[in-house]
Amino acid sequence: MKMTNAEYSEYIKGMAPKSPLAGDLVRAFLVGGLICCLGEGLSMLYGDWAGLDEKDAATAVSMTLVFLSALLTGLGIYDRLAQFAGAGTLVPITGFANAVVSPALEFKTEGFILGTAVKMFTIAGPVITFGLSASVVYGLILCLLT
Repeated sequence: MKMTNAEYSEYIKGMAPKSPLAGDLVRAFLVGGLICCLGEGLSMLYGDWAGLDEKDAATAVSMTLVFLSALLTGLGIYDRLAQFAGAGTLVPITGFANAVVSPALEFKTEGFILGTAVKMFTIAGPVITFGLSASVVYGLILCLLT
């Protein structure tokens, strides 16, 4: 059976299940918002109740969110949450921690060096590299302008 590209595209569209876009958007918004609310709650906990200044409280919040994301990824909970919420779990710091831990867990059977240590930066490595490179360029520009 010969099909043109346009006919094949129409055939695939007809076969693919329809995505419940409104439900996906609501779940992503709610879960992403809850993660952000957790961060704000931790910020108040560390700042107001524990007596940390704003900068130290922000550092403690980041560390806590990374730890919780890595722990939930290791327990398999974060993946189920991501299936439910979709892009809502990509709140930058938690999604980044998940992106580092997931490949590390997946390849742990290959050993510590060739499995965990190498593979944990498969996804996150380009992001880290670009972030460091961009910060150096921006720093040089700032030095030249001031």
